[in-house]
Amino acid sequence: MTLHAVTCSADNPNKPWIVWLHGFLGSHQEWLEISPHFCGWPQLLVDLPGHGGSAGITAKDFADVDNRLRATLNSYNILNYWLVGYSLGGRVAMYHACQSESHGLRGLVVEGSHPGLQSENEREARALGDARWASRLRDEDLPAVLNDWYWQPVFRSLNAQQRQDLVALRSQNDSRSLAQMLEATSLARQPDLREPLSQLAAPFHYLCGERDEKFRAVSKELACPVTLIPGVGHNAHRDAPSAFSSALLTLFRHYDL
Repeated sequence: MTLHAVTCSADNPNKPWIVWLHGFLGSHQEWLEISPHFCGWPQLLVDLPGHGGSAGITAKDFADVDNRLRATLNSYNILNYWLVGYSLGGRVAMYHACQSESHGLRGLVVEGSHPGLQSENEREARALGDARWASRLRDEDLPAVLNDWYWQPVFRSLNAQQRQDLVALRSQNDSRSLAQMLEATSLARQPDLREPLSQLAAPFHYLCGERDEKFRAVSKELACPVTLIPGVGHNAHRDAPSAFSSALLTLFRHYDL
């Protein structure tokens, strides 16, 4: 089954596609303020399982999500592409890039995303934490759960208005679909991708908010160039779309795309 996606036509359709993958709780709409900066490239804005137009689509694990992504790319005859993924979307992108059949992938850009846990204790703790969140998503009022979600340390850079806006926006989601996807793609179930990422033939770049302390630390563990987006936290593309777009355009021009 293919995923719901939206295309953006290009000034130059012969360029590689940019395939955008949103984070947990998001949708393809995350990229609507970003995509006009990239009108020179054909673009595909994907809704991951359990989100947006793919809310009714379930996935068992990362391999299942990857299979659905591949089917979606094939359905649009996308054979030459860069993946740009934020948070969960970045983890899906990294997993995809590390599979041997990813022949059409020309480059990988990840924003604020984790390559995988390295110890069994970390995996057990994360599995328990994600199971608790999934249970709350199934059993409690969604806005209340989201309010607590956005008080997690990784979101400490949010001010009160930003947090309120995110809760209102994300409350449009289907909570049971979110719970299923959270469990299927828990960081506890993701392989540690550091080694295969270090051996990628395609370019790999990492973008991160300057105030995102957790993922700035994560980025130092990766064998790839890192670009910091000034003055913002974990969701850099949302909080500073112009700066994010400028950084990504600079990267693409480096490869003469």
